Amino acid sequence: MPVHEPKGGAALRPIPAGEAAPDRVREDRAGGTPAALRTGLERLLGADRVLGDLTDLVRYASDASPYRFVPQAVVVPQSVQDVVRLLAYARAERRHLVFRAAGTSLNGQAQGEDILVDVRRHFSGIEVEAGGARARVLPGTVLARANAALARHGRVLGPDPASAIAATVGGVLANNASGMTAGTTRDSYRTVASLTVVLPSGTVVDTADPDADAGLAAAEPDIYQGLLDLRDEIEADEELTARIRAKYAVKNTNGYRLDAFLDADSPAQILRGLMIGSQGTLGFVAEAVYETLPIRPAASAGLLFFPTLPAAAAAVPHFAQAGAEAVELMDGNVLRAATAVPGVPAQWADLPESCAALLVEFRAADETQLAAYERAAERVCADLGLIAPVPAAEGHGGFTRDRERIDALWRARKAFVTAVGGARPPGTTLITEDFAVPPDRLAEACAELLDLQRRHGFDAAVAGHAAHGNLHFLLTFDAGRATDVERYAAFMADFCRTVTERFDGSLKAEHGTGRNIAPFLEMEWGPAATALMWRIKALLDPDGILAPRVVLDQDPRGHLRGLKTMPVIEAVADACIECGFCEPTCPSRDLTTTPRQRIVLRREMLRQPADSPVLRELLDAYGYAAVDSCAGDSTCKLACPVGIDTGAMMKEFRHAGHSRAQERAAGAAATHWRTAERAARATVASADAIRRRVGDRPLAAVTGAARRAARPELVPEWLPEIPGAAPRALPRTERDGAAAVYYPACVNRVFGPPEGRYGWVPQSLVTVSARAGLPVWIPPDVTGTCCAAIWHSKGYDEGNVVMANRIVEHAWVWTGGGRLPLVVDATSCTLGLTREVVPYLTDANRALHGELTILDATVWAADHVLPRLTVTTRVGSAVVHPTCSARHLGRPGPALAEVAAALACEVVVPDDAGCCAFAGDRGMLHAELTESATRAESEEVAARGFDVYVSASRMCEVGMARATGEPYESVVVALERATR
Repeated sequence: MPVHEPKGGAALRPIPAGEAAPDRVREDRAGGTPAALRTGLERLLGADRVLGDLTDLVRYASDASPYRFVPQAVVVPQSVQDVVRLLAYARAERRHLVFRAAGTSLNGQAQGEDILVDVRRHFSGIEVEAGGARARVLPGTVLARANAALARHGRVLGPDPASAIAATVGGVLANNASGMTAGTTRDSYRTVASLTVVLPSGTVVDTADPDADAGLAAAEPDIYQGLLDLRDEIEADEELTARIRAKYAVKNTNGYRLDAFLDADSPAQILRGLMIGSQGTLGFVAEAVYETLPIRPAASAGLLFFPTLPAAAAAVPHFAQAGAEAVELMDGNVLRAATAVPGVPAQWADLPESCAALLVEFRAADETQLAAYERAAERVCADLGLIAPVPAAEGHGGFTRDRERIDALWRARKAFVTAVGGARPPGTTLITEDFAVPPDRLAEACAELLDLQRRHGFDAAVAGHAAHGNLHFLLTFDAGRATDVERYAAFMADFCRTVTERFDGSLKAEHGTGRNIAPFLEMEWGPAATALMWRIKALLDPDGILAPRVVLDQDPRGHLRGLKTMPVIEAVADACIECGFCEPTCPSRDLTTTPRQRIVLRREMLRQPADSPVLRELLDAYGYAAVDSCAGDSTCKLACPVGIDTGAMMKEFRHAGHSRAQERAAGAAATHWRTAERAARATVASADAIRRRVGDRPLAAVTGAARRAARPELVPEWLPEIPGAAPRALPRTERDGAAAVYYPACVNRVFGPPEGRYGWVPQSLVTVSARAGLPVWIPPDVTGTCCAAIWHSKGYDEGNVVMANRIVEHAWVWTGGGRLPLVVDATSCTLGLTREVVPYLTDANRALHGELTILDATVWAADHVLPRLTVTTRVGSAVVHPTCSARHLGRPGPALAEVAAALACEVVVPDDAGCCAFAGDRGMLHAELTESATRAESEEVAARGFDVYVSASRMCEVGMARATGEPYESVVVALERATR
């Protein structure tokens, strides 16, 4: 069912789906942050650090959990001093603060009903110390980014949650998230050496400072003495001490770390332990110093199938004893849902619901040790009664050392939440819970969990870190139906009683307490230990300003507050569970919205009645905040475990916003593209001539006036980095004897090399190919053809159809019916010709397209040209900007790095490299998008000098030149120069 009108200015307006949702944002919130609060915060921090529009509040109202709370205001502090000021403001004004980083928490810890504090944007960075043995990390640093910096030293952080590509170190530490291998020995509690903590009072404590205790005693005498008194009280109670030690013998993140009082010698060190797992309720961690661990590079993994979940669980101890680094459990529901993950056999969908599998991985320092592990695993497998996987899964069963196959297995496992969530019934909410039992009782716990689910009418999915007795399960229900909510409430009551009374287990093993378990804290810990936790909260946060109800909640039904409904939206994105894995890769994440937020805002529109002022406000903002500022690079699809392409959704909205006349005009432009292309080149040449005479200012003024008269989406901004016009004629080539057909992208037919540089891409590729004895032929009629990306990115279907079919028909003729490969000199155009044209082709042309071999110029250079050449001039260093198109295509990314490695002694791909967001002409339409998207990468590049700066797409090179001030060029141009 369509949820938006097909054409015109109201294209984004949803068609009401029925009654307004019970959790919709109310009309009195349409104005955003209340004026008095907004004014107070702006005076405190500055207007640029306060986000108070309705769109801002709604987009921050969701995280990866089943909860949704719309904050009163969102603030983005830039320093520890800003945080100190916020804490003072909250105390004085009796406000509440919740710290949020990645928003990947599964139980509502990153949501608040008052002031939400975004600490991701300006608290990111890592310093590697002691040759990699230690890492000093800011809380907004994505875990995978930190590990990328450590990998150069052969080291890694201990925690390894499945959300590592998005979760930040601050969130991992706040929840004491552990993951597949961390267990109870490699989590943050065991591997953090010191913390810099901002207490609710504003006092800053560096626990590594030799004078930390003296400073704490002087600044906070009540806290200093209170921590000592609590320690003495706990140590004097032998029964309580034994209870605490027993509770942390298995994974446990429920409540505060009472063993901090037993493990530390001083108040500062007790504070260090208490902060880990406190979920932002006791203070703000401004910096963490981790002791890192060595990477064990040799790996062998296998996926082993069992007839039942308890049978799989019963096998876990045998692999743990054999030395397995990880033993991951997946039930039949998980395996079947995983078919949405790229690379997983489709036939897994036919696996019986009753079956289960173990993903077992061994890691070793060398091949000899690994072989010993594999022999032990074979002995274990011989006695387990394994069942054969479905035929299409062959190659995934048994053990393998192949890195790609191992990665494919882990992708299926790590997609547990998103894959199952994506397969949920439309309109239902997903609940994710995790718990732990003594590992030797895992099989019993699995059987009991299955029985609980059946009794309450749930068809749950189960997975977990089985070697540690840690299970995760997912349930779905309609949060808008009272009967469903009550059924869930009854299940949770039974579940919590079963885990605590029958197994004496942990109600939360690694996700932090969170809103769903806070009301059941005393059920697990008992009244004495729970009372101690309330006293800890009162000691450190006496005004109760931090994250109420996240760890401690006296309302027995508190876990049922704020459950979010999930209205059905466009099919391309409806499977989204709002996990946030897409956010770190999004070019607009620090400018407007992220893919998750675009979806969150869309769902709020569907919650609203047709005449809602909230809906009007959201619609007014959505055009720029979501649609126009989307780069359309679709790297969100690559980050999403189930491949949701929010970029495609935004392109559909662009298409829906076109009038019939606009579509016809776009179609006419495609039909007469030869004329349009020549006019574009002539315009660039004229503008370049004007620039040379009078500079860039008059051109910027003219285009600025035109943009104001029309609208920014139609008229590009003049950028000084725009290169001059290409030569009038393409290089002369011969068809006879050609090894490939060379298709120069229209961007390289219009634009020449960077200012002050020599080396036009078409001439360089022709020259270097001939030098390698592989001459290429440029067809004389390439002018007037295009990969269709221009129309695709803007959502002009008529132009897309015209050009997609034209280029395929021409390419078929040029290549002799597919006999010769077609080499394309811009990776974005390679992607367009390889994939993006396909949906717009006629059946006949789709068949022709299937016969074509399309090679990116980087692949042509790396696999064909380079092996035949000698590099005569090798530079010292090269920095590479990988294109997002190369990430979609696969091979061009490594090929770009391989060619660069042949040209330079040192090749650097920045850790913060991402989409430049130039996106064809979007960087000229919205220069602020490229500026925001490239900020981290450009800072990394600017930290040192390089001899060459290379990429593989002309407009990406322009975007990076604008961001860095350095002359980025095609790697093909650099290759030609180096092999003269």
